[in-house]
Amino acid sequence: MKKVLSLLLIGFLAVTSCHRVPLTGRKQFIAFPASQMQSMAYAEYAKFKTQNRPINGTADAQMVKRVGQRISSAVTSYLQSKNLSKKVEGFKWEYNLVESPQANAWCMPGGKIAVYTGILPITKTEAGLAAVMGHEVAHAIAKHGNERMSKAYGAQLVGAAASTALSINNPQHVRTFDQIYGIGSQLKQLRWGRKQELEADEMGMIFMAKAGYNPAEAINLWRRMAASSKGQKQPEFMSTHPHEATRIVELQKVLKRANFYYRPGK
Repeated sequence: MKKVLSLLLIGFLAVTSCHRVPLTGRKQFIAFPASQMQSMAYAEYAKFKTQNRPINGTADAQMVKRVGQRISSAVTSYLQSKNLSKKVEGFKWEYNLVESPQANAWCMPGGKIAVYTGILPITKTEAGLAAVMGHEVAHAIAKHGNERMSKAYGAQLVGAAASTALSINNPQHVRTFDQIYGIGSQLKQLRWGRKQELEADEMGMIFMAKAGYNPAEAINLWRRMAASSKGQKQPEFMSTHPHEATRIVELQKVLKRANFYYRPGK
């Protein structure tokens, strides 16, 4: 009986997890409904804002909202043109600047974005900020968090009822979501793999170009990131993130494609 159940679950996963990432076409394993990921993200984002009150009314805060709106509009328009509107179904876009010395930014499932003041000296310009926000939005559009959770639970699903294993009320899912997104009293530091990072770099460069920002600024951004790095770096094979030099090389390969979408002054 257990063997039969396992085979049924494998068949279930094969049907429900057949997804491709927009723009790159990479196949990925996705088991959780987008609505479930969004529900958890919205709750955690609300909690984050109570602990880290967003900055409002400043020129930088207005820039974050302006860039976020242009990026999200470009993404939505692109997906609609490819009959992929479901990729942003249920999204409730929100863009906030928060005070922190960390050079960090992130976008949770459903379009909940935070940019830290510590990254602004590195982004320098609105186009530099667009490179960062385009990259972070790409993580959400590519469902990288869902992919990581799905892989974590792939083995566990065998031998368990799918309806129970994938239930939104399963507390283990909330814990895994917290681990992936670094939810807690400290500011977040999202944990992505090298493949996901480079994929988000590629998608983000195209998204910023479609939003009217010069995609070459993504390369300049990573040059500034490299210059701002301090201390000895780990060997790349030991790190979950690519080295800046690797990212620059890969982005240079994407630049011609991104320029196809770029319309200055859009």
